[in-house]
Amino acid sequence: MLQKKEHQNFRHQIPPSGGGGAFFLIGFMASGKTHLGGIWAAKYNLTFYDLDALIEQAENQTIAQIFTTQGEAYFRKIETEALLKTKLYKNAIIACGGGTACFNNNMEWMNNNGKTIFLNQSQPTILNNIIKDKNVRPLVANQTPKMLQNFIAQKMKERLPFYNQSNIILQPEQLHENGLEGLL
Repeated sequence: MLQKKEHQNFRHQIPPSGGGGAFFLIGFMASGKTHLGGIWAAKYNLTFYDLDALIEQAENQTIAQIFTTQGEAYFRKIETEALLKTKLYKNAIIACGGGTACFNNNMEWMNNNGKTIFLNQSQPTILNNIIKDKNVRPLVANQTPKMLQNFIAQKMKERLPFYNQSNIILQPEQLHENGLEGLL
């Protein structure tokens, strides 16, 4: 469940209330970053932020509207700007968008300014989660299930080198099976 560079129990990675910086949850869209981030923040008395929600609030548009009206290049620019502002956040868990780690040296910045946690969700689970709410995900809104499957496989291949630079790698499916105890 807990892989790579961190060998301590995950519970020791969470700072006590009153100290520490941010934890950046990264992974493919629909991998559970917002869901698990909210649970962990509540459990450990940390503040939870969803980077996409911060962008939507600042832009007064949904992510889908930003993609449609301004394009992906503009979105990636403001996404990085929003991410850099999180440097001021302490005792926080920040759920990042699926592509956040892959642009503008964001992964390096997150590793230098907090702890990164990659939620390494399986492709079939991601596909099922996306199908449930694909209309709110601008990169996949008009795709058939087969097209989504191919999209996920291709994007995952492109993004894994970035995601694998995380300090901690977790398998969310195992978290759901075993609960969160023992990891937090």
